[in-house]
Amino acid sequence: MNADPLKQYLLAEGATLAGVGDVTRALSAEIIHLGRGIAIAVNRSLTRESVDLLVRLQALTEGWLKANGFRSLSIPPDSDRRNGKMITKLYKLFCHKTAATCAGLGWVGKNGLIINRQYGSKLSWATVLTDAPLDTDSPTSVSECGVCDLCVRHCPSGAVKGDLWSIDDPMKEIVSYEKCRALKGKITSLSGKPNCGFCITVCPYSRNLGRREKIA
Repeated sequence: MNADPLKQYLLAEGATLAGVGDVTRALSAEIIHLGRGIAIAVNRSLTRESVDLLVRLQALTEGWLKANGFRSLSIPPDSDRRNGKMITKLYKLFCHKTAATCAGLGWVGKNGLIINRQYGSKLSWATVLTDAPLDTDSPTSVSECGVCDLCVRHCPSGAVKGDLWSIDDPMKEIVSYEKCRALKGKITSLSGKPNCGFCITVCPYSRNLGRREKIA
């Protein structure tokens, strides 16, 4: 089933990137029937406004799929924390990074975040799972970080280990999130923010320089 009409629809409604991947291998038994992951990204920091946009794009995706006779399940954006709501139980069901890499929209960088060649890590993500037999995009299988270690050297908490991600070992712990959380707990200005952002700021891809910049 051609996925281009849906992707073009999402881009017209404010998405920066949209792609489809076969995510069957990453699904638990209760959602194994939803084998396609629609990855949606916006070129914004993870704020209330970006979360609202992602949630709206998910709702549009669900509506499109329902109109075509298919089921869907939206995995909420990472910071869309609604305590006491059913939605909070969905976070552990599926990882947005899996949908993004399966859809070929980027790789998991040494900073533990999805890196896209054009936008770096400056993207916020959401996922819609579906049983629609959508044509899939070519997945990303290896990291393109290479020898660059800027995020490793500039991480103030020492959380970034410097390992390369691969689809063959997708669960490998690239970042020590305990160290990252510990730093956030010590710095008042980081309260309510997903991370300190240094690993995003120093990344050449996030500065739209990619391989053109000499790694220093």
